[in-house]
Amino acid sequence: MSHNPLLSAPELSELITRTRVIGADSSLVVFGGGNTSAKGTVTLENGTSHRVMWIKASGGDMATATESTFAPLDLDMIDELRAHQDLTDEQMVELVAKTSLLQGAPRPSIETLLHGFMPFTHIDHVHADAICALTNHPDGESATREALGDEWAYVEWMRSGFPLSKVVEKLGDYRGVVLAHHGVITWAETSKECLQETHDVVAKAQEYLDSRSKASTSISVAAPAISEVVPRIRAGMSATTAVVVRVDDRFLEIANRSDVNEVVSAGVSSADHMLRIRPFSMVVSDSSLEGIDAAFAAYRADYDAYTQRNLALLPEGYDLFEGVPRVALVPGLGAVTAGKTLAEAEMVADIALHTHQVAARVRDCFGQGEAMPDAEIFRFEYWPMELYKLGLKPPPRAFAGRVMVVTGAAGGIGRVLALRLGELGASLILADLDAAGLDEVVAQLRNEHQVDAIAVAGDQTNPEIASATIARSIEAFGGVDGVVFNAGIAVAGRLDELAPSDWDKALSVNLTSAFLLTAASMKLLIDQGMGGSLVYMASKNAFAPGEGFGAYSVTK
Repeated sequence: MSHNPLLSAPELSELITRTRVIGADSSLVVFGGGNTSAKGTVTLENGTSHRVMWIKASGGDMATATESTFAPLDLDMIDELRAHQDLTDEQMVELVAKTSLLQGAPRPSIETLLHGFMPFTHIDHVHADAICALTNHPDGESATREALGDEWAYVEWMRSGFPLSKVVEKLGDYRGVVLAHHGVITWAETSKECLQETHDVVAKAQEYLDSRSKASTSISVAAPAISEVVPRIRAGMSATTAVVVRVDDRFLEIANRSDVNEVVSAGVSSADHMLRIRPFSMVVSDSSLEGIDAAFAAYRADYDAYTQRNLALLPEGYDLFEGVPRVALVPGLGAVTAGKTLAEAEMVADIALHTHQVAARVRDCFGQGEAMPDAEIFRFEYWPMELYKLGLKPPPRAFAGRVMVVTGAAGGIGRVLALRLGELGASLILADLDAAGLDEVVAQLRNEHQVDAIAVAGDQTNPEIASATIARSIEAFGGVDGVVFNAGIAVAGRLDELAPSDWDKALSVNLTSAFLLTAASMKLLIDQGMGGSLVYMASKNAFAPGEGFGAYSVTK
């Protein structure tokens, strides 16, 4: 614990504990969403006393909250901002930044003034699934009143910022505030009571939804072949920048619903989700290659039409995003989600699962969902205040999203190549006979370069092993972008003395293994439609063979 009074105050300690509890429940918040705050008085090292509000930083992850997740602000200076009648986002951010009491503190949440203008000591704001299911349909306000009673205020969709803060400021006589297409705000004078309020309102909403829910209808769909479907979907999702993809069968129940298109058309459950998963997902109703291509074409056309309808709202200096989905629902399979790494693809899946489960719940409880207004979706998707969060991430490395296979990767040149590709950010399939050596390289890659690496131990002269290597790449990452054929042995001996078995072994390991893996990977690269690289290791012996290396030289 820091000795800085701003970072060692008991209010901050309680806030961190409460924040982690909330962050551990993905039905309340996911990956950087939501925010919490606490207020108190601190005497600084120079003897001055300050009223302080600690607020979660923009994009900070609640599940892993520490002292550095929060910005300590001068609450008296925050109070002075109440006098303003209106502020642009840029003006608000600039003024809030001036209230910071700690040099180098993170940028405070866009909802800082919402917390600061309320008199309560502890405040939570979560994007709870159950609350969003209450609001995201045409009768959201009446359903909220019926579920929660008149103790809870209801605010129709408003984007976060100064105007919303001024609206919520007037609602302090209520127990809390429900925000349509957004979440809920709760407060109390102790951290424990605040957390209890958050849990209680969500539980009450959940109980109401359970009382109304009706069973949905599903369609019976045979599971399509992953080896055929997933690489083509990955190619579509890599139209502008390479990504890896993963299949997630948690989405099967949603993907197999007869109304899956309506579920997807409801958009995100909480506006914050679109930052990671785009405003809408894609449905692949026909899993043939032609059907997949048609689904991407339809998605692009719909996205282009949406952007053209709202082009006048595009902030100056910003370009339109490409119409490329990050989530594809596939009946019989579940979902395919994309990211620069498997961890990012999993994050996208986790967020999308909550979003689509909420939309499905809305339809099961109320019959019809309702997306945010078209223009508001656009304003949020291209909102500089939200896009700032993405800018906090380091830029992707040169090979991020690329999938490379390296044979003979347990040692020597192969190991060096694998480590270099890992340094560049590639996702890797490493093949070799030496299982223990592969495990060492995989561990080194994960520890030193934080990349996804998978070992495939086996004899690449075996057609089944060669095919399994490519199959594993599809299963793990959705496809392949390149293969480095490095596996080989040096067979020494004059040709007039060399045993036929040694000759056969040289050809088998150095040539046949490359042929088998080439055949398996070429089919994938062609079906994938993304191009790719096949890199073969040659030798000077191919052009200037040395004495006693005839068998080796002929294979190079």
